[in-house]
Amino acid sequence: MAQILRGADVVNSLRERISREVLQLKELGVFPALAIVRLGKNPDDIAYEKGAIKRCEGMGITCFPHEFPQDLPQEELIRELERLSFDHKVHGIIVFRPLPAHISEKQVKFSLDPSKDVDCFHPVNVARVFEGDESGFPPCTPQAVLEILDHYGIELQGKRVTIIGRSQVVGRPLAMMLLKRNATITICHTKTVGLPEISREADILIAACGKPRIVNSSFLNPRQIVIDVGINVDERGNICGDVNFEEAEKIVSGITPVPGGVGTVTTSVLASNVVKAARLSLNKR
Repeated sequence: MAQILRGADVVNSLRERISREVLQLKELGVFPALAIVRLGKNPDDIAYEKGAIKRCEGMGITCFPHEFPQDLPQEELIRELERLSFDHKVHGIIVFRPLPAHISEKQVKFSLDPSKDVDCFHPVNVARVFEGDESGFPPCTPQAVLEILDHYGIELQGKRVTIIGRSQVVGRPLAMMLLKRNATITICHTKTVGLPEISREADILIAACGKPRIVNSSFLNPRQIVIDVGINVDERGNICGDVNFEEAEKIVSGITPVPGGVGTVTTSVLASNVVKAARLSLNKR
């Protein structure tokens, strides 16, 4: 049976460090604060927002949620993001994506101050990830994957890592972050020919394609570590990952559960990025 790589243990470790850093900042007169920008009432966004607020406030970080109607004009969203970027009480800003179809992410993302962009939305922070420059903010979900691997002592240098998923939010930046750690990366997707065979060769398999239980026993080998980034709802209304957990647990060396894995750690990474942004604000004084 596989070792279950639970996110709760990682969260507890991060909470201690982040809470300590928040106290240090408050002693210097800096009170870390996060602005959350959400358009509409998508249930997944609302659930993430509630979790993020609970996690951040539990570590001493103030949260300012901003809910706007789904049909908010693009110009008004840009004005709001610019206002928050100039608000000295706000250190970090997260914008829930994807944005409604009438809003161009390519235009909106430039209205954010890169030094407050705590989920790697602005092109400056995206470029920093691809350049291996750690001065910016890594995207929260890819960084959560690294936090889990580090917490459980899983070596990356020289390992063959296959990522199933090529999104700009997870797959591509995660590949660059792993490459910086000297892993050998293969990026696949749901259209990849021979996907099970390629996946079986990996030392670490990361599923991030948004297809319920697409990774089954034919993708796996006994020495593998499997990181399941997917959060889906199956035909019965149950939350599941991109990996068939019941099959994988019997085969692989270690695996993250869904729920209780990567998603659990993501909000702690968000809190860590807010604290980093608050520290950077000291240099602006």
